[in-house]
Amino acid sequence: MKIERKFTTDKTGAYGAIAFSTTVSEIRNPDGTVVFRNEAVEVPQGWSQVASDVLAQKYFRKAGVPARLKPVREKGVPEFLWRSVPDEAALGELPVADRYVGESSARQVFDRMAGAWAYWGWKGGYFSSESDARAYYDEMRYMLARQMAAPNSPQWFNTGLHWAYGVDGPAQGHYYVDFKTGELVKSESAYEHPQPHACFIQSVSDDLVNEGGIMDLWVREARLFKYGSGTGTNFSSLRGEGERLSGGGKSSGLMGFLKIGDRAAGAIKSGGTTRRAAKMVICDMDHPDVEAFINWKVIEEQKVASLVEGSKAHE
Repeated sequence: MKIERKFTTDKTGAYGAIAFSTTVSEIRNPDGTVVFRNEAVEVPQGWSQVASDVLAQKYFRKAGVPARLKPVREKGVPEFLWRSVPDEAALGELPVADRYVGESSARQVFDRMAGAWAYWGWKGGYFSSESDARAYYDEMRYMLARQMAAPNSPQWFNTGLHWAYGVDGPAQGHYYVDFKTGELVKSESAYEHPQPHACFIQSVSDDLVNEGGIMDLWVREARLFKYGSGTGTNFSSLRGEGERLSGGGKSSGLMGFLKIGDRAAGAIKSGGTTRRAAKMVICDMDHPDVEAFINWKVIEEQKVASLVEGSKAHE
């Protein structure tokens, strides 16, 4: 690909025409106690307080960012696209508490996301020349800073952490398509091939514990929620309440299992960093339990109304 510059130049780079300022981001409880506070959040001038808060409170990597980095030389890759890893020697000269920190500038976030995209593009042979890769890197960072373009939340959470900081962890059961072979491969790393997609549709079979079954679905949902993605499933394949089982018993029914999944999803907060994302539940209208499925939300709303009225009466 040839990338033509629209907003940047070789001399000014991504941020040459953009001024940055420092703001404060804070979350307080109703009683005034502080839940979160960052007194030095660097964002482009003109960003609203809401945009600054979302970046600081949700999208900044809160921990594990090395205070000292070194590049990893890679043959055939331009120097500006070399990924970075912790510089252990330099880190050893710092106090222990200062060796690993969190992100504090929007530039860090823009750099790691656009840098990872450009790195993957280069490895995949997308760019016609090094200057095209550089143009893409600069143009994308400019557009992010000017709020002309923005990816979905899991990109902000996960993309570029391995490329920019060497952040990694054990495999979490994710798969990716190897661009060289076109084959689906199980990832051996949590962040080298991250989970940057917003929404997934997953199937479920009428089986309790085997792969692809009901309990396996809760594990797969947890894997997606952990990294900030959403998931949806049509549960019509599950038999209705009271239907016979092969062992001679009777099924708990659709609703019994949906309530388990609802509680499991509600318990996942991703360590308070990434919010638990959307969960979509579908039931076909010809399912035996469809009336109970429809009334589920009604009953939950009635519980809320009862709690409100009870609280008022008690007060």
